[in-house]
Amino acid sequence: MSSNAARVAGRHFLQIPGPTPVPDRILRAMDMPTIDHRGPEFQKLGRRVLDGMKSIFKTANPVIIYPASGTGAWEAALVNVLSPGDKVLMFETGHFATLWKNMATKLGIVPEFIASDWRIGADAAQIEARLRADKNHEIKAVCVVHNETSTGCITRIDEVRKAIDAAGHPALFLVDTISSLASIDYRHDEWGVDVTVSGSQKGLMLPPGLSFNALSPKALAAAKASKSPKLFWSWEEMLPHNERGFFPYTPGTNLLYGLAEAIDMLHEEGLENVFARHDRHAEATRRAVRAWGLEILCREPKYYSSSLTAVMMPDGHDADAFREKTLAHFDMSLGTGLTKLAGRVFRIGHLGDTNDLTILGALAGVEMGLSVAGVPHRQGGVQAAINYLTECAASPLRAAAE
Repeated sequence: MSSNAARVAGRHFLQIPGPTPVPDRILRAMDMPTIDHRGPEFQKLGRRVLDGMKSIFKTANPVIIYPASGTGAWEAALVNVLSPGDKVLMFETGHFATLWKNMATKLGIVPEFIASDWRIGADAAQIEARLRADKNHEIKAVCVVHNETSTGCITRIDEVRKAIDAAGHPALFLVDTISSLASIDYRHDEWGVDVTVSGSQKGLMLPPGLSFNALSPKALAAAKASKSPKLFWSWEEMLPHNERGFFPYTPGTNLLYGLAEAIDMLHEEGLENVFARHDRHAEATRRAVRAWGLEILCREPKYYSSSLTAVMMPDGHDADAFREKTLAHFDMSLGTGLTKLAGRVFRIGHLGDTNDLTILGALAGVEMGLSVAGVPHRQGGVQAAINYLTECAASPLRAAAE
């Protein structure tokens, strides 16, 4: 399809925090004939990805794969283990935690939402205090977002697990890892998570279209008592087919080819190296932001995200106007501020298949965009990132320690 618009040379810089650019290797893996999803060739593929995703979630238990967005995986997590009228405890880390809470309400679940200013992750101490006060164990689940994509704040999942245990509370533990899986260290089994939710279009480096529920034995037991209506999302419908490498309905066959390749790529690099790479690029970005004299939205270092950095605009300057000029002049997309952060922040994604030169190119685009848009800032952010990444290359052990 032709266009009258002039061609823009080079590749577009997609620096939003997902969807992320899809590597050529994954695109080639997906470029296959669609096969019989009831046949033996598909069965091999099904087993490969169903088993392979266990290694990414770090679990020995089943992982469900849906042909859906992360929103579908949210719903699946709720309807499989909860019933209408059940109370759940959630933490207002940002836009996506709020959307999950709104979904719970529409499903007839009763969320209690611990408020925050969107500048930290979920506070384990507040969760523990609320669970200790729940003497009758009316709260059936604790639901938190591991990496809040709207704010660039993570939640320490290990600390929330300890808080639940310290309160002696039997609540299920549900975690959203849509923008953290395969980017930030995550341990489903070790951290005692009952349902982990994720999606394909971020750290897994795939197009949108696949979502996941990683399960625990406790979650599977709870599912037997759930009274929420479900069919498409039902684990009970899905698991017997998955055991043989199949699905109860038509799966996203070509996306599964890509998923198999993504799993291989992550293990070829090594998950610990993947996490270290994301940590490095996040720190380089934060150093650039500080050098520009701008403020990072996440206000406590313990909550810094390695998937993205949300940057606050100076008073009187609109983040979306800056983003529009950056796109127009430098062909780079940055993340917008969502709901109550609209116009107040922009988000730099540094997750997925990116390297040192890619992130430096993105930061150069931001620095030039700030100048073109007339946003007050100091020069030298890119140089600060260069200095840090050069130090990391010269002293990899030091970088790993940081």
